[in-house]
Amino acid sequence: MSNSTPANYQNKPFTSPRDPEFLSRRINRYYRDRVMSTWSGGHIMRGLTPSSDAIHLSSNDYLSIAQHPRILQAAANSLLSEGNGLLMSGIFLHGANPQLELEQRIAHFMQAEAGILCQSGWCANTGLIQSIADEQTPVYIDMLAHMSLWEGIRSAGARPISFYHNAPEHLERQILKQGPGVIIVDSVYSTNGSICPLQEVVEIGTKHGCVIVVDESHSLGTHGAQGEGMVAMLGLSNKVHFRTASLAKAFAGRAGFITCSRHFSDYFKFESNPAIFSSTLLPHEVASLNATLSVIQEEGWRRTKLHSNAAQLRRHLSDLGYNLNDSQSQIIALESGTEQQTIVLRDALEKRGIFGSVFCAPATPKNRAMVRLSINASLDSGELERIAAVCAEIRDEADMWSWSSTQRSLANKMLRVSSLPETAPI
Repeated sequence: MSNSTPANYQNKPFTSPRDPEFLSRRINRYYRDRVMSTWSGGHIMRGLTPSSDAIHLSSNDYLSIAQHPRILQAAANSLLSEGNGLLMSGIFLHGANPQLELEQRIAHFMQAEAGILCQSGWCANTGLIQSIADEQTPVYIDMLAHMSLWEGIRSAGARPISFYHNAPEHLERQILKQGPGVIIVDSVYSTNGSICPLQEVVEIGTKHGCVIVVDESHSLGTHGAQGEGMVAMLGLSNKVHFRTASLAKAFAGRAGFITCSRHFSDYFKFESNPAIFSSTLLPHEVASLNATLSVIQEEGWRRTKLHSNAAQLRRHLSDLGYNLNDSQSQIIALESGTEQQTIVLRDALEKRGIFGSVFCAPATPKNRAMVRLSINASLDSGELERIAAVCAEIRDEADMWSWSSTQRSLANKMLRVSSLPETAPI
């Protein structure tokens, strides 16, 4: 059999069919309104190319284990011995199987009865909500919850009822109006690093007979004595019906996970569209995650260093006048406001070798764009000082004092000062 290219294809340019008018309008609107008008012909996500001495703060590898030799060796051994395994949907898995065994191991680690591995955190969230809610179900969701959770509500045809960020009292008022339903929160919010008041949310949900879903994508691996996540750390495992997580964060892999009851596990695998219509994880991914779990459990110093690094940088940036929007985690957001202001901030940071992640609509509300700094365990004190020094240097260049987030912070400080008594009590 010949592998040569047919003569009629040689050196022939390939062209796409012409877009119909309705599609062309939509694409052209993006280039006109965002690329040309808002971004002045550039792209908000594409700044400078990092130099060799740049500090990368865009990765979710919080524990700095993506290059861990034990994890890489486990993946390599599996790939060489098993290749890509049997490519099929997870609904066909049963009996003794490495993926099913890993599901139970992670579930036990998270203090749950059972668990389900999914292809991604997106599939875990969309598939879960689609399988627990319907048109009659009110779904109460924090305004800053991850987009995959909102997409799950949409695919379920359920009613999304948002409540103010980290405002349990507003959540309860909504439930009193609409009745019991599903409550959805993140334990650590991915945009600004704020932490959910989980105990209050769970208390309200339990009191009103709601199903409680907590996305632990940014706390699994990083919080708890062994990284078991914030729900288990707070002793709430037996009160939260479902926990989800992307294993592309602290686990530095590519999968999603759901904790649940054994009764729910089999139901989900035959009810959730992402579970039915996607292939299983590959054998080397399962082997890699298995090794990763051991590293996370055994190397607790990584969590200690991570939280120390994050606390140190938060102190520095708060002292410099940045409004960190109640970040209490390894995620630190510099909320610059408009996309134009965010490009200025991005460029100021990148010129000095600091590379974060730009977040803008639809990941954030309009005019609340930001550069997110994801802290990791491998940063040393010199690098933290360098980040702080750069952030001090660029305040005027990035016009930080005029940002709406800065103005909110200054107004709150003035309000606190004005509420103090004029004289100290005797």
